[in-house]
Parts: sequence; structure tokens; C-alpha cells
Amino acid sequence: MAKVVVIKFKGGSKPYYFSAGGTNPQRGQGVIVETSRGIEYGTVVLPEQEVDDSKLVAPLKPILRIATEADEETVRKNTERKSEAMKIAKERIRKHGLEMKLIDCEFTLDGTKVIFTFTAEGRVDFRELVKDLASVFHIRIELKQVGIRDETRILGGIAPCGRACCCAGCLPEFKKVSIKMAKNQGLSLNPGKISGLCGRLMCCLAYENDYYATAYKKVPKVGGTVASPEGKGTVIAVNMLKMTARIKIEKDGAFFYRDFPVGDLEFKRTETEEEKESNEE
Repeated sequence: MAKVVVIKFKGGSKPYYFSAGGTNPQRGQGVIVETSRGIEYGTVVLPEQEVDDSKLVAPLKPILRIATEADEETVRKNTERKSEAMKIAKERIRKHGLEMKLIDCEFTLDGTKVIFTFTAEGRVDFRELVKDLASVFHIRIELKQVGIRDETRILGGIAPCGRACCCAGCLPEFKKVSIKMAKNQGLSLNPGKISGLCGRLMCCLAYENDYYATAYKKVPKVGGTVASPEGKGTVIAVNMLKMTARIKIEKDGAFFYRDFPVGDLEFKRTETEEEKESNEE
């Protein structure tokens, strides 16, 4: 077990582990750390605690210091510079005729580098753009291309559920999401209803997939025939949360519908190869 402090950085929900380095930061406090991008400002989300060594990536870097008022002022000024920097970069992108969409920029705490984040359909030759921007800002320029899901994570927004997008608020890392997850959960396969702001399948489809994949094996197939306490019938719908099934039963030339617990039904569930693959994911 190792003692770590959990830190998050601006515009991200992924937590990072650092050693306290002789400091004693509290939740919500700003700290200064060194990352692969340089000296950065982060916010403590969990104070020092023990974490299993298997969850750590060595070497564990220490917190350099608790953020001072001067550091907070620098962060504020860098944030104010963002708007003008974005405006200049967009003008230079148009000047060079590049097919790229600028979505964010960030100055490092020490002011030695500015990182521009963009999306594009394919590879972009931005070498001349970098030279142009360097002549304007007189610091190191880094251009970072990201995918459409990352764009939504950076820009944020309100998801179809009415809450902030998971990727921007609470999702540490993107997980693999497939249409089979929607099938498992009995959701509409209309892309407009199961897609997020990024146009891709909603991240939340993966949250309950393990439960539904297990429950899916225990319920009769919609359209299948089952034996119920009131006779044989056809499955019209299933509720995998309540573990019930609605059965259409014919009796004396008339049809009627009844809901039964799955445990009261007799049926043989044969999975297709596609269903087997879906349940294995």
C-alpha cells in the first residue's frame, strides 16, 4: 500500500495520483505539480490516503507545493488570455486554409508553452501554423488533435437525460460502448435516442450492462412461446428490472394479457451466436 493524494486538472474528470511530498493538502485546495506537460496547477479531490500498489504507475511524482496567491493569480491571468489566444489562432488557421476545428487552448502555469486542442477529419500538416503562432506568442506552441468524444468532454454540455455529460463531469476514462449493450437493455435502436452530444453511443450504456447481460439470459425471448400458470402464450415484453414478462394468452377464441414473474414461467432459451457475443461483452 502507498500513500497518495488524488488530484484532478482543469477540464478533466480523470483522477491522478501524486505523493504528498512533505505537504498536507486538503480537499479542494490548489497544488502545484510536475507532469509530462510541465508545471501544472491541480485541485485536490481526496487528501492523503492509502492505495493498493497495483493501481499506481511508478514512479509516483510528489506535489511540489501548495498553490500560493501568486499561483492563483497566474492561473486567473492565463484563463483571461485564453479568449484572445483562441481568436488569434482561429485567424491563423483560416489564413493557412487548414481544415481543422479549434476547440480549446491552455497556457502552462510557468508561461513557457501554450497548448491548442483541435479536431479534424484526418491528418493536418500544421508545421507552418506552429511557426506563425510562435512568432505571435513568443513561447513554445503545441497542437494536439483529439477525437469527437474528447471534444464533447472538453466543451461539456447537457446530455439527453438533462444532466451534464458524463465524459465532462464524472467519467474518468472512455469505455467501449456497443449497440449490443442497447439491445441487452431493451432500448430503442434509433440512433437519435441512444446517442450523446458527440453523435456516438452514450457512455452510460455501459453502466448497467453487466446486470442486463446476466438478466438477459434468465428471461424468455420476446416473441417466444412459454408455459404460464394460465396456459401457453407468447412473450410480448419483458422487464429485466422486475424480472417479469407480459404474456399474450389465447383462450376460448379470445386473447388476454397477463404479467408473470419469470420464475413462474417454463421456457427454453436458445441463444443465437450474436446474442452469445453480446452477453460476453
